[in-house]
Amino acid sequence: MDDGKTTEPKAKWWSRPTPGRSTRTAPQEPSPVEDAIPPAEGPAASRTPQDAPHEAAPPESASAAYVPLEASVPETPAPEAAAPAPQAAKPLHEPDQYSTPPYGGPGPWAPAPPVQRPTPAHGTPVPPAYAGTNGSGMPSPAAPAPAFHTPPPMPSHPQPQGQGPAAPHPQAVPPQPPSPQWLQYDPWGAPRQPLITQPGPPLGPDGRRKNGRGPVLIGALLLALVAGGIGGGIGAYIERNGGLTSVELPQDERNGGGRAPDSVAGIAASALPSVVTLHVSGTTESGTGTGFVLDDQGHILTNNHVVAPAGSSGEITVTFSGGETASAEIIGKDSGYDLAVVKVRGVSGLKPLPLGNSDNVQVGDPVVAIGAPFDLSNTVTSGIISAKDRPITAGGEKGDGSDISYVDALQTDAPINPGNSGGPLVDTDAHVIGINSAIRAADSGSTTEGGQAGSIGLGFAIPINQGKRVAEELINTGKATHPVIGVSLDMKYTGDGAKVGPKGADGKSSVTAGGPGAQAGIRPGDVITEVDGRRVHSGEELIVKIRSHRPGDRLKLTLTRGGKELSMTLTLGSATGT
Repeated sequence: MDDGKTTEPKAKWWSRPTPGRSTRTAPQEPSPVEDAIPPAEGPAASRTPQDAPHEAAPPESASAAYVPLEASVPETPAPEAAAPAPQAAKPLHEPDQYSTPPYGGPGPWAPAPPVQRPTPAHGTPVPPAYAGTNGSGMPSPAAPAPAFHTPPPMPSHPQPQGQGPAAPHPQAVPPQPPSPQWLQYDPWGAPRQPLITQPGPPLGPDGRRKNGRGPVLIGALLLALVAGGIGGGIGAYIERNGGLTSVELPQDERNGGGRAPDSVAGIAASALPSVVTLHVSGTTESGTGTGFVLDDQGHILTNNHVVAPAGSSGEITVTFSGGETASAEIIGKDSGYDLAVVKVRGVSGLKPLPLGNSDNVQVGDPVVAIGAPFDLSNTVTSGIISAKDRPITAGGEKGDGSDISYVDALQTDAPINPGNSGGPLVDTDAHVIGINSAIRAADSGSTTEGGQAGSIGLGFAIPINQGKRVAEELINTGKATHPVIGVSLDMKYTGDGAKVGPKGADGKSSVTAGGPGAQAGIRPGDVITEVDGRRVHSGEELIVKIRSHRPGDRLKLTLTRGGKELSMTLTLGSATGT
């Protein structure tokens, strides 16, 4: 393999040709060794590797690399030839004047000392060995003087016919005694200090050494048991008592302080003392709702559908925000507006909740709803006004339409759920602007909260301006009046607008004689499309628009008759609600 180095075969000073290996190939250039070593005189020349068992066999690769063959030729016995004339032997390196091992004297076959030890620098004085030792503290037998001999030249090995001169053949050399210099010098041994084995434990009576580790092991075992018991007790104490010392976690020590009056927390703190929870039980059903205090006389406003289960003989219990309870009685109720007033007696220190003006509310105004959803009293939620003048109808469980509520409602996304009914919807001044009454469920349309699964962000509240008028009438007379126009509507009409029916419920004319509608000129079959400039799309929406006014208010109506658009003005009449 060419690895960037010279490809000349390197002479290995211990190599010699190996018989029977002539099939190997070698570089064709001549051997770099030119001086052959002449055969040695005497019996040492006839020694073979088998006669010197302590002589290391040369590596096979070294012998093959040293034989200068031009081609791989089978070995053929050659005729006996006279040995070449002896020549002067030339050592492969110069003699070492310091006698440094392993070479010692001239020649490559000088034996190495039996123990390789560091050689002191030239001129370093070597202390004499301890008397009777070999330099290592051990007794040493008398050793003969060193004798380093230059090995005789090796005899030539017969080569096959046609080959070049034979390679030198190393001969075995008898082992030589080591030099006393190396037996006496020990760089790790203290001068004149023989190695002495340290005495062990004393022997027992039976001649065996006494073992003194038993008491030590027993003591260590007892110590481990005691330490384990103590550690276990400490661990159990720490586990049960939370440590050897009490733990105090860091906490903000600043005073929370008050909240801004217009924040949700500030609004809730101001309005909650005026909000109550109502528990109603009747002969067949019961329910829970919310109300709020109207005055210091104990009047509380809520929804009609909250107190309806009580009937005429049921019980109503009012629970205040502080936990006090009191019995209440119904003062008045109206299903058309879905409002009712109850009154508690024997209670002092009531805080009325201020009433706002729902006509000033704008879409997007922040609001807070307070109530007892699912009987969780004093629950506060917040949102905004999502829309105004939403015509909704609620109730209708009786089937005859007598319990249907028509509300021109405020829409909010503040979460409202069953139990919030009758509770206040307040603005940022903690003034009531609406009475939470209905939610729209995803499966059953707009209806009252009773029986609904939960809020989906569509809540509706009765405007407080309407609630105030109705509450005053219920407190003063026990009844509420409804504004009317004196016509009967066709509720099955599917066109745009509110159509006046051909006949009334009793078979008479759909336009009451002498009523507000008849006086304004309304006829059966007319379709009313606008009220005070606001579009009307159905009969329910017309009722909602009318009930958002007081009896005696003047309204401007727009209608169509026979394809013609007409305008007229009427004054609302009055009817007693139920």
